[in-house]
Order: sequence, then C-alpha cells, then structure tokens
Amino acid sequence: MKVGDISASDFAGQLASEGVAIRTGPFVFRLTSHLPSIAVPVQRLYRDFPLIEPDIVDFHLVLRPAGRFARFTGRCEVMIDARRILSVFHSTAALPHLEWALNWWIYNYAHQFFIVHAAVVERGGQAILLCGPPGSGKSTLCAALAARGWRLLSDEVALVSPDTLKISATARPISLKNESIEVIERFSPSAVFGPRALETHKGIVAHVAPPEPSVRHIDANAHPCWILFPTYAADAVTQLTPMPKARAFLRAAGDAFNYQILGAQAFRTLAAMIDRCGCFELAYADLTEALQVIEGLEPQADRT
Repeated sequence: MKVGDISASDFAGQLASEGVAIRTGPFVFRLTSHLPSIAVPVQRLYRDFPLIEPDIVDFHLVLRPAGRFARFTGRCEVMIDARRILSVFHSTAALPHLEWALNWWIYNYAHQFFIVHAAVVERGGQAILLCGPPGSGKSTLCAALAARGWRLLSDEVALVSPDTLKISATARPISLKNESIEVIERFSPSAVFGPRALETHKGIVAHVAPPEPSVRHIDANAHPCWILFPTYAADAVTQLTPMPKARAFLRAAGDAFNYQILGAQAFRTLAAMIDRCGCFELAYADLTEALQVIEGLEPQADRT
C-alpha cells in the first residue's frame, strides 16, 4: 500500500496515533504528529511511497508542540527516538524541519554509505552528482532535470556504497528555496508543490514531490558518471569547464558528511569515484542553457 492509497482522514488519524511508517529507499522512518498542518502536505509529497508496518523502522520521528504555551505561541519541536534535535520552530515551518530532521539522521547514522552533500539524478544507469554549498543552484538543476525525465535519487545526499561505488536512492521531495521556487513553477507547471514556509533560517522553503517513476524505481542503484560543481550567478555566461581530478577530490571531500568517520575507507571510495567520473565546474544563469549543457555530456566508459 502507498501513502496516497488511504483517505486523508485515515492518514491524519494514523499520523496522530501510532504514526505512519514510510520507506524511502534503504531507510524506513515512522512519523507521529498531532500538528493539524502537517498531514495534508506529507501525504501530498509522499503519496507514491510505500507504507510499512509501523513497528519495523530505523527511527521514530515526532513533530509536536513545544512548551506549556505552545497553543498560543505555535512553537514546535522535532524529536528522533525521544531526543530533541534542531531548534524550536513555528508550526508553519514544520514541513522543512521534518525534512531537515530526516537529513540529520542520515548524516549521523547511515555510515554504511560514504555520504556526499549532493543532488543526484540518473539516466540510463549513469548518475550525475551536483555538488555545492547552499545557493549554488544544485537543487534547482536537480528539480529541472527530474522534470525533464531524469530519475531523482536525491536532492540532498549521494549515498555511495564503498564496496560497489553504486549510489542508493531515497527520492524524497526536492527542497527549493526563495527565487528557485518560482523558477521551477514556471519551468514545470505540472510539478506538485507542498506549502511555502515563509520564515525559516534559510528563507522561504517549498518542496516538490518526486516524479512517480523515481519512487517506483527507488531500489535501482546507479553508478556515478559525472561530478558537477554548479555555480549560479545572475550575470553568468553558461560555461562547463573540466576540473582537474585532484581539485575535484578536495572539493568533494569537503562536501562529504562522514569523511573523517570512515577514514581510509572514505579516501579509497572517493578516489575510485573521482577516477571513474568526468569532473566539471558549471557556471550558469540561464536554466535552459544549463540543462542543454548537462544533457550534452558524453557518457563515460563502462567501468562496472
């Protein structure tokens, strides 16, 4: 059964009682919440994901009011396995904090993978990693490529197997911020958006539901083929520049969440991934031009 297969009232009731357990690729989380504003957007954004028995989960996440006067202040908190993480927030920002909490758990506990902060899409079994800091334009490119038919693996993390170098998918909703929201609304009018959270520490945040085929094929891993480091600037000329492998290694290592934890294994994994990938910097201002450049990349030799 999928999240979207049950009625909205049943979903909200289950969410407020025993919780709903949702599988996102290699992870299963149980979400419990009495917040009235969260049930509809969660079901809308996760509609194609499978529901799991709520007692078979990797972790339990709770969104709840915070403090004695939460009814009047709207203050909320997010708990994972009875531990509060992140800062207290207003209920209107509940959905972004849910997604950030899910990311937090992956960063801190999914060390069976080498984890790189990157958006990942795939076509024909070959994946592109879009690496870079917030504001670099990687989530915008990710959402646009997904709208063009590329399979979404993640807009946040590349989960790389140290043994096979294959990347696992979570296919969770794509997080867009500020001007990127309207850019993707214009680029893909059929995209399914969640509500806008207007006052977060990252500005305005809205999420785009992953395309149904990306969720349906969530168990299909992909080999990394290209690593791109995009930079968005309003006056930039679209330009794809080859990056030396050594420099790409250092940049990607700086974008890794668990490089120090995995140590030598992280070094070997990243070195092997850099060796098999084409590495480039991408400067862009025009989204359509950037997509044309990306889709024109030459496939790499098969090294499986």
